[in-house]
Order: sequence, then structure tokens, then C-alpha cells
Amino acid sequence: MSSRRNFIKNIALTAGATSLVSMNSFASSGQEELIYVSGGDKTFKPIKVEGRVISNGKGIARVSISDGQQVVLTDANGYFSIVSHNQRDFVFISIPSGYEIKQLSNGSADFFYRIDKNKAINKVEFVLKPLQESDHTHHFLVLADPQIQKIEEAEQLLSESVPDMLGTIKSLGSTNVFGIGCGDLIWDKHELFEKYNQAVKNLSIPFFQVFGNHDADLGQRSDEKTHFTFNAMYGPQYYSFNRGEIHYVVLDDVFFIGKGKEYIGYLTEEQLAWLEKDLANVPKGSTVVVSQHIPSYTGYFERNPKSSSLGAMVNNREHLYKILEGYNAHLMSGHTHFNETIVLNDSLIEHCHGTVCGAWWSGPICFDGTPGGYGVYTAKGAQLEWYYKGTGLSKDVQFRTYRVGEHPDFKDNWSVNIWNWDTQWQAYWYEDGVRKGELVRVTAKDPLSIKLHEGPKLPEKRKWVEPELTDHMFLFKPSKTVKSITVEVIDRFGRVYSELYSL
Repeated sequence: MSSRRNFIKNIALTAGATSLVSMNSFASSGQEELIYVSGGDKTFKPIKVEGRVISNGKGIARVSISDGQQVVLTDANGYFSIVSHNQRDFVFISIPSGYEIKQLSNGSADFFYRIDKNKAINKVEFVLKPLQESDHTHHFLVLADPQIQKIEEAEQLLSESVPDMLGTIKSLGSTNVFGIGCGDLIWDKHELFEKYNQAVKNLSIPFFQVFGNHDADLGQRSDEKTHFTFNAMYGPQYYSFNRGEIHYVVLDDVFFIGKGKEYIGYLTEEQLAWLEKDLANVPKGSTVVVSQHIPSYTGYFERNPKSSSLGAMVNNREHLYKILEGYNAHLMSGHTHFNETIVLNDSLIEHCHGTVCGAWWSGPICFDGTPGGYGVYTAKGAQLEWYYKGTGLSKDVQFRTYRVGEHPDFKDNWSVNIWNWDTQWQAYWYEDGVRKGELVRVTAKDPLSIKLHEGPKLPEKRKWVEPELTDHMFLFKPSKTVKSITVEVIDRFGRVYSELYSL
């Protein structure tokens, strides 16, 4: 459960469901059949959803359409039909590769209809526009935890984070760019969704939103009742889409237990069953990118074995991994407020992102020393490359170095924080231009985080923030007579980052 986040103020917000239609739909009335479910007190009413997927007046075949339970493919002429029911809220398209991602008025992706439960037959039409530029190569940003709680934080998001992201988007030199808001878009204050949406609109790229624990309708008796506000703005909380040769999935792994704000990391059977059906139309060997707020796994609990993991990892993650077997899968997450890239196996990588808000908008870094920022990904065919972009920093800034005496636990060593490191990275140091050896990885705190966060009076804005142990700290001990030191870091894609230090 979320006992680790005991800093949250207790508030209870309840939002009613809002009728939202994302595309122009039309319906014809028909005879309604009422089915009374044995043992239940709700009336189950079947609703038929039928329609077509078209582009330039022609139907598109083999496009996935779903109501969150069933998944069907369009026929040769683009037609589909689903017998849904009044306990489903949406019918949505898995946008096929090669077509534009439409946007809602709030800047987020438009890929769904809200089912009209007053009509026995809903007729819908998904109209797609071909891309002008191939999406074989495409890009996306992952924004974890903007988590704005106050107006001044929203203004900081708009005035600092957004311009930085706009610069990154421009540097990509492509029109095929989208964003993923990886949950905790706000911090319990629903009135600030408007500010978050403004940030998304200012970026001028379509965004797919992930449900986070701080985006919920709080104070509800069950998990099922916590999504109404999110659904009203962004549509379903789990769905899929396609770009180029990659299949993208968004899941909701925040499960509220009906006890205040407490939740666990958990994927419902409904979602797992839907995911199996969704992936049945994706060939084995394909690259699949799954975005969810809570990471499936983190090394935090190896570093802090006395902490509870229920609210910080997906408890039934092995079942997710089983479904993803046979695919080259990447899991995108946030939630932890530190950066961590974990190679789970040869075909599965967890990308737990540092946050847009850093350490809850208290300063420039997360509490593991990672700069506040976001992930930047480039897909070339089925291959994915990435880097972490610190807000206000060059994309080439991928580590921070501390000299002898700056790390309180390793005073005789230089220390280096390589925040996006994984097991395929390399790190060396040079003395007077001569390579001396490989850096040694340790579990330790970041010296800047210690300086900014340690103790009951720091940081001034969020005094409960403390420096966090991380597995991406490195050490080396140079010779005493050396005149210059170079730190060289090589990422898994062969990109070299280096800094020269004169002594």
C-alpha cells in the first residue's frame, strides 16, 4: 500500500461521470432486451456497437476495435460489430500505423467513443487520415509525474518544462512525435487538470494519458469508482495503438482498496484478459511498449528491505511478463520519483522514469540525484533507442561527477551519478589522457541530493523529502599526482559522453 507516501494531505474528492463523445457518433434506436443477472442487483443490458473504419472514403481492413473486454477486427471493407453491454463505457480503436493521431480539444489523443447506454444500437465511424510522412521512424516523450499541486507548480511546468520539451521536439526534426503522460498528471487537485491540459496543448503533439494514483477520484468504496474524472477527460484507462512497426499499450495498474487513499500495484483480470486478446493480433517477435504508472519492478526494496512494496510495484507482474513472452517488450513507468532502467531479461526492460517535477517541485533534481526531466525515445522500425533529458540541460548531460571529499561516505574517491545507466553501459576514467580503469558501481546516495534534501529542515518546500539510495552511483580513486581527469560514459547505443576536469 502507499504507506511510503505518508506526506500526502488527506482530502477526499468525488467526481461524477461526465458524458463525453470524442468523435461525431450517431445511433439508431432498437428494442432493448433486459437480462437480470442471477445473484446481482444490477440490470445487464446488451448494447450492439457497429460501425466502420475508413480513410479517404474507403474501409480499412484488420483494424482492432475494442470495448475493453472484447477485441474484434474490421472486415475487408472496414466494418465491425461488437455486442457490448451497459457496463462498458467506451468503444475504442487501436489506431493503425500510417495514420494521424487525432486530438481532443484538451490535446490528448482522440481514439474512442463513449457508448450511449440509452440506445440498444450504437453506430459509430472512425475516420482516419493518412500520415504525410512515414512513421517507420517516429519519436515519443515520456513524462512521468508532473504532479502539480499548486498554481505556482503549474506555472513552473508551463514556463520551464514545456519550453524545454518544445526544444527537444524541434530537435527531433520530425512530425511523427507523440507524448505519453505516465500518470500522476496532477496531485489530487482536480482543478489543476486544466493547467496540465494547457501544457499538453502547448506542446502541439498528441498525448496518450496513463492513470496515476494522484489522478483518482478519492474516497471511493472500490477501485471501479476512482476513474470517472480521468475517463471524462481522456477516455478509457487501458487501450492500445500502433506506430510504425511497434505496438503500444497503456494499462492501469493502480488498484484502490476502498480504504482512504490506500492502493496497491495490481493489474485486474479484466485488463490481463483484454491484453491477451489485444496481443493476439500482434505477431510474436514484434516490439511492444507497455506504459503504466507503477513500475512492474524496482530495485528500491533490495536497497530498502524493510519497506512495503505493495503500492510501489505490480504485485501480479509475473502474469504480465507471461503474456509478454515472445515479444521484445519495454515497460514505461514513473511513480517512484527516481530514475531506474532494469533489464529484466533478454526481451524485457523496465524504464522507471525520473519525474518532470523532480523531488515534488522542491528543486532541480529527484531524490536520487537524477535531474527533473523526461524520457526521449526514437523508434527505427522495430528498434528503440532512448535517452533521459534533464530540464534545462543539454541532452549530452548524462552524469554528474563529484571530486574527492564531496561524497560523505566515500571521501577518498571521486563519485559519479549515471542516472540512466543499465547493464549495457560502460564507464571509465582517464588520468592525464590515459585510461586507468572502469568505474565501480555502488549502492549509495547522491551528494547533491544529500546537500539539498537531508535533514528535517531541507528542502524548504518539502521537508519530508530525503536523499534516496540508488544503484547508479559509481566510484574511482585516482592517483595523487594526476593533473587532469576525464570521465567517459558510453551508453548501450555507443554514444559517448565525457567531461574533462583539471586539478
